Amino acid sequence: MQNSTNKQLVDAFFDALNRGDVEYIVNAYADDGCVQTMGNTLISGVFNRDQIAASAGGIFEVFPAGLKFTALAMVAEGDKVAVEATSEGLHVSGRTYSNDYHFLFQFRDGKLLRLKEYMDTERVTDVLCAGQRPPTDHR
Repeated sequence: MQNSTNKQLVDAFFDALNRGDVEYIVNAYADDGCVQTMGNTLISGVFNRDQIAASAGGIFEVFPAGLKFTALAMVAEGDKVAVEATSEGLHVSGRTYSNDYHFLFQFRDGKLLRLKEYMDTERVTDVLCAGQRPPTDHR
């Protein structure tokens, strides 16, 4: 039963993303929950629930007509749901942004504990970051 419940939570999360429901998105996370955006882009990193609450609305500001996510496939096991998905939306720059994703949702007691987001980082850099990259680490 847990697997189907977690898949339903993922479906509801995508529905909230598609309607721009920031309150629902933030409340989907556990108090100690986080999102981890993979890669080396200006938007990559690990963000806690407070940071998500502070920045989630900004995502929808750069997509005035919305950013539509489509889940293509889901596999659930235990407290995790793996999702293949796509997105598409008109960015404020006038360019269409689309991407392909693999999301790994991890739940605890019906709340999102960790969301790992893998995507084509070149598309992120090109459209969302206007070609800008983070400073190179010269260790």
